[in-house]
Amino acid sequence: MKENLDSIIFDLDGTLWDSTAAIAAAWQQAVKEADIKGISITRETVRGLAGMPFNAIYDKLFPDLKGEQRDKLQRRCAELEMEMLKERGGELYPEVKETLRLLKNKHKLAIVSNCQSGYIESFLQQHNLHEYFQDHECYGNNGISKGDNIREVIKRNSLKQAVYIGDTTGDYEASLKAQVPFILAAYGFGTVDADVTSIAKFSDLKNL
Repeated sequence: MKENLDSIIFDLDGTLWDSTAAIAAAWQQAVKEADIKGISITRETVRGLAGMPFNAIYDKLFPDLKGEQRDKLQRRCAELEMEMLKERGGELYPEVKETLRLLKNKHKLAIVSNCQSGYIESFLQQHNLHEYFQDHECYGNNGISKGDNIREVIKRNSLKQAVYIGDTTGDYEASLKAQVPFILAAYGFGTVDADVTSIAKFSDLKNL
């Protein structure tokens, strides 16, 4: 893989940064505004949902909400999430920018996430990282799975030998669907019950 690798595609949450404080605050505010009782959204709640499309997240968090009530909450959560991200941002993992700078010299870099539209752009803007990434795609833009979005990014950028880096079982399964090698960000939010290559810290990617 090392000799032929021409591109690296990254998951975002739990791989490049941790924005769980801002997201938890946004969702908790939306729940409060909607007067929904009996649920508390914490950073650990958000970490446990990392990598899931938002429809699946709402199925898990609010199984009894239906129709317009659910749609309204979903819209409000999305609005507040973007507001909180602009206000608080998220924390880059150590040495992300320095490592990306080195990787960009040899590889094309991209991001594929299950986030809402505008989320990746917020990440790139807050940390001034636009120059490092050739492309990005997300579930919020087109409603398709992470595996299919990995394929889409590979196709439109004519990538020959890509690897996907993520931190959850969902990321691993997406790499299988896209038929690309996977590297586990073991410092992230999730785990993978499979024999996969892993990195203990982001800067380990300098060895690719």
